[in-house]
Amino acid sequence: MRSQTYNFCSGPATLPTAVLSKAQAELLDWQKMGVSIMEISHRSPEFTAVAKKAEQSLRQLMSIPDDYAVLFMQGGATQQFSGVPMNFFGLCEGKQAGYVDTGIWSRKALDEAGRYVDARLVASSKDSNYTRLPESWALDEKLAYVHYTPNETIGGVEFPHIPDVGDIPLIADMSSTILSRPIDVSKFALIYAGAQKNIGPAGLTLVIVRRDLLDATPHSALPPTMNYRLFDENDSMLNTPPTFGWYLAWLIFDWLIEAGGLTAMGEVNSRKSARLYNYLDASDVYHNPIHPEARSWMNVPFVLKDESRNAAFLKFAEEHGLLNLKGHRSVGGMRASLYNAMPEAGVDALIDVLTKFAES
Repeated sequence: MRSQTYNFCSGPATLPTAVLSKAQAELLDWQKMGVSIMEISHRSPEFTAVAKKAEQSLRQLMSIPDDYAVLFMQGGATQQFSGVPMNFFGLCEGKQAGYVDTGIWSRKALDEAGRYVDARLVASSKDSNYTRLPESWALDEKLAYVHYTPNETIGGVEFPHIPDVGDIPLIADMSSTILSRPIDVSKFALIYAGAQKNIGPAGLTLVIVRRDLLDATPHSALPPTMNYRLFDENDSMLNTPPTFGWYLAWLIFDWLIEAGGLTAMGEVNSRKSARLYNYLDASDVYHNPIHPEARSWMNVPFVLKDESRNAAFLKFAEEHGLLNLKGHRSVGGMRASLYNAMPEAGVDALIDVLTKFAES
């Protein structure tokens, strides 16, 4: 069945078939232990070896400097909407936390931060109905940090560059764009990402943070399961971690390395998105609302110019093996998520179905 379908879900997203096949083969008898990896202790030598290898592979993929901690946490990226201001509360004393508003997820992060610190907008693209990047930024010495969302999963808006905020610590919710291309980690104070796009199954969250910032807030003021320093000191095993998700993340990191790393993946992702955008732009039937300079490689929203036919298209697409193309309930229309595990053949299949429907 899988060979006949392509899953364009925005998350939990499609996973590499090679990784799923390997996990399937090892599911009942991992490393000849007679049990699944889900059934062994997270503190056993066997699993701690997996955890160590996963971190090593991720550091290799992203060229993460040694002075950054890599944390494997739970709770999804949404929990980090609270985790970031809680852990950086000390930085915000007498200062403000700056947030860039480019859509639903960045607004949620701003709203949650306001529960803990003095948070304010430093830039917004609301006036364009979130179809462009912000045109002006209000940066000053009163800012303790600047938070932005490089890729808005729902709206399909993406920064093609890392914003220059000077010496202000920069924080990014990279849930939908991490591992899709190379980035310079050293330009960030902290990166966090939910796993369910390019890392693995839902339930795992990555936090990559400069170690000099781990003590920004007194430890006594933080719940243990939200304390970055404690997670670093305990090798991300302060409590029982999502072991199967961590194991699958390791397999995916190694799959990416074998595929040529993030440079090679970036080239593939650039081709995939360009192919789909070029088709949509040339079409008299379909429309993508995002300004070209802000278009996401990972999430491509589109509608029929006759929107009364959207439901018919979704039914037609599913009949042809293209799954989960329905747009988010807040914006409607369609959305094709082109994460790392989506092959170029999947984009070709989508364009073929778009063409057939347009001609029907």
